Amino acid sequence: MHTPSHRIAIYPGDGIGPEVTTAAVRVLETACALRSVMLDLARFDWGCDHHDRHGCVAPEDFLETLAGFDAIFLGAVGWPQRLPDHVTLAPLIQMRQAFDLYACLRPARTYPGVRSPLVDPATIDMAVVRENSEGEYLAIGGRARTGTDDEIAVESAIHTRRGIERILRFSFDLARNRRRHLTLITKSNAMRHGYVLWDTVHDLVAAEYPDVTTERQHVDAASMKFVLRPSAFDVVVASNLFGDILTDLSGAITGSIGLNPSANLNPSRRFPSLFEPVHGSAPDITGRHLANPIGAILAAAMMMDWLGSTAIGDAIRKGVESTLAAGDGTPDIGGILTTEEMTDRVVATLGEKPQ
Repeated sequence: MHTPSHRIAIYPGDGIGPEVTTAAVRVLETACALRSVMLDLARFDWGCDHHDRHGCVAPEDFLETLAGFDAIFLGAVGWPQRLPDHVTLAPLIQMRQAFDLYACLRPARTYPGVRSPLVDPATIDMAVVRENSEGEYLAIGGRARTGTDDEIAVESAIHTRRGIERILRFSFDLARNRRRHLTLITKSNAMRHGYVLWDTVHDLVAAEYPDVTTERQHVDAASMKFVLRPSAFDVVVASNLFGDILTDLSGAITGSIGLNPSANLNPSRRFPSLFEPVHGSAPDITGRHLANPIGAILAAAMMMDWLGSTAIGDAIRKGVESTLAAGDGTPDIGGILTTEEMTDRVVATLGEKPQ
């Protein structure tokens, strides 16, 4: 009988990144051991500490190093008191570009046992799909007259028909496996070139999916609706910048951004995909054992789904759900548990080896 095996690169990063990565790996290793799935994990301690030792956040050949893995697991990056954020974030953006991780999938949902800050959140269950390879994060632009009163900064967003079409098809296919509703987020009333192209391509692609209902919303109106009627959303698709912002908001309305996972996917599977929690590195709570590990743990579950070990992903998600339903939580969701204690609770739910 063939034993499934997965080769995974671990990039814990900065701040609370190593803390939540340790938690996620512990849950992952326990679930895999109970279900006879083999893991080959390689840890790469890149980030601020690496910069202190070597003058760079990651070695020059880090992309070549990672290319041979089945998947990459990232904790979090950034520590602005030590290095500018655009320096520590650079390897992540390089991975998204070099490995063509154009589909960033970020689910958000309410859980029994977790209070939402909304008065009546009903049931929130949405999947935000963020175009991850174009838009505002391509570093197209520059600065001139630096340091003078006449300083200029230009930041250009790049949107291509190919890029828009492929992320829309990914999103429509996802909607077909959910509640068959898709919302496109743009700002085409004011940004009449790139986002009008999004509208145009959306209408063409939508015609091929008559079984999926669809609507277009501007990002400002959608932000209000995320708060006022979040249960109305199913699949939400947005550009790089808008998707980034809206997924932080989706975390806030469901109880904590610490609960939300993220998958940076190469749907062709030509390159390894990358999995991470949505939250940042939170240097202010580093080392205080306050970090919520659930987003990272759920990112590990998404990774196992992607690698074909769906039984592992299902077991981890069920463990998280039962843990939260029992009222266990870290301080960000009103609990008193440490990162390690929260991880203990999830591990305890994984049970005996299935027969």
